[in-house]
Amino acid sequence: MAGRGPQPKDPSRRARGNKDPVAQTVLRFEQAEAPELPTLQVMKDGELVEHTWPARTLDWWEMWKASPQAEHFSSTDWDFLLDTAVVHARHWSGDGAAAGELRLRVAKFGATPEDRARLRMQFAQADEADGRRPEGGRSARERRGTLHALPDPKASDS
Repeated sequence: MAGRGPQPKDPSRRARGNKDPVAQTVLRFEQAEAPELPTLQVMKDGELVEHTWPARTLDWWEMWKASPQAEHFSSTDWDFLLDTAVVHARHWSGDGAAAGELRLRVAKFGATPEDRARLRMQFAQADEADGRRPEGGRSARERRGTLHALPDPKASDS
């Protein structure tokens, strides 16, 4: 049963404080505008040839530009995402080997619910929904009243 056992040790008496031995560097955040996808060039027969972005990659890029995460992207984030767009284009052009790298790269930006949970991202709507919940701290019985069983209709048929 939860709550049983000895009290936790006083944190001041613990052998490990798990403090970071290196001080954290605090950077000034500068939001960057999303760039347009540049002209894509690929090496073909020893020379650079213009290549068309797959339609799926163009849609994917627009999705990232409009995503809530984009509000927190700096210039280096957009640069990394540009490189990721090239991987995305390779994948959607039939290069199955690009799938693993693509998955790893988009996970860094919180592409899936699991990625966002790992990165400790939460949409603001969830905070708003929590504020609309009925008064917290009340039990189900207090919120709904006492429940009573109805007589079994089959029992009265005999």
